[in-house]
Amino acid sequence: MRTQFLLNILLTIVWVFLTGSLVFINFIFGYVLSFLVLWLISRNEKSRKYFRILPRIIAFVFFFLYELIKANIQVAADVVTPKFYMKPGIVMLPLDAKSNLEITLLANLISLTPGTLSLDVSKDRKVLYVHAMYIHDKEEFIKDIKNGFERRILNILR
Repeated sequence: MRTQFLLNILLTIVWVFLTGSLVFINFIFGYVLSFLVLWLISRNEKSRKYFRILPRIIAFVFFFLYELIKANIQVAADVVTPKFYMKPGIVMLPLDAKSNLEITLLANLISLTPGTLSLDVSKDRKVLYVHAMYIHDKEEFIKDIKNGFERRILNILR
């Protein structure tokens, strides 16, 4: 997978030098073009893993940015209004993530989002304790985390 990524970057650089245009959009176009060329010439299933994971990573970045902006707006709106709408609480989030990397990445992404903070992981690593400012429905909160961050992280890492 690392080989395909490095080859993709190399072909992007070749594209930029051949066109002679050092603008950002040309880098993006060259990257997409070289991605498609590499995808077309890949033969075995092992080399196709890169072509499945890269779109998932890009989609995850956009999903995280959306969640980050949404949480920032929610917290900022609560700060500037005279009435507080927060209903804080601590939730036990059952984990499907098993490895240290999966759990750490999930906990850090939760903590990076304003209004939520990962507190602890149980000794058996099956539960993540999360403090949130807005828990109006505990089950909905758990479902949002599991179907949002956790599912997307597991799709990338597994």
